[in-house]
Amino acid sequence: MNSSIKNLKERDWTETRAHSSWQIFKIMAEFVEGFEKLAKIGPCISIFGSARTKPGNKYYDLALEISTKLAEEGFGIITGGGPGVMEAANKGAQAAHGKSVGANITLPHEQHPNVYIDPENNLNFDYFFVRKVMFTKYSQGFVMMPGGFGTMDEFFEVATLIQTKKMEETPMVLVGREYWSGLLDWIRNVMMEKESNINPQDLDLLQLFDTAEEVVEYFRVFYTTNKLRPNF
Repeated sequence: MNSSIKNLKERDWTETRAHSSWQIFKIMAEFVEGFEKLAKIGPCISIFGSARTKPGNKYYDLALEISTKLAEEGFGIITGGGPGVMEAANKGAQAAHGKSVGANITLPHEQHPNVYIDPENNLNFDYFFVRKVMFTKYSQGFVMMPGGFGTMDEFFEVATLIQTKKMEETPMVLVGREYWSGLLDWIRNVMMEKESNINPQDLDLLQLFDTAEEVVEYFRVFYTTNKLRPNF
């Protein structure tokens, strides 16, 4: 290796190691703040979906209706705290006088706190992985509205945690047959049947609904026989 390149790499990595050591404290601080706030809130449902979904879109309206009805059942609502589906879900929680939580993430675009988050329940994160721990630890259910890469990341993260039993069995609902059916067909036909990368019972982790009434009834029935508790 060229000596100048080697010296440059060694200098860069020395700076990286020093930065990483201090970064640990920032990560710890995010965990501590999140644990302290969310542990006080009580049973919650996390609602995921696109930040790009506008008011008047059918999925915005559906997220609003679902969150309102869940809050009326006594669940707090946790979202990513931004616009779109997240805004609709927080708005529904407030409309029903439920707890409205936002787990915001610092991004160069799209993300900004919506106005429907309870001021005392507005959390801010720099790290996606810390934020996802907050969603998964304190949610008693997950509602996946249509979304993009971020929603898919959260979808497969939650599915993996439940599948591998790193999380207790927790209701996981996909909303919108028109949106999700293509992905579910691929999971069934390719991932499961063709390649045998998952088992048939893994598909039982997912419920697919179109209406707010179906979603709320599913959670209501599930928690007639299952305890409400943190997931891990």
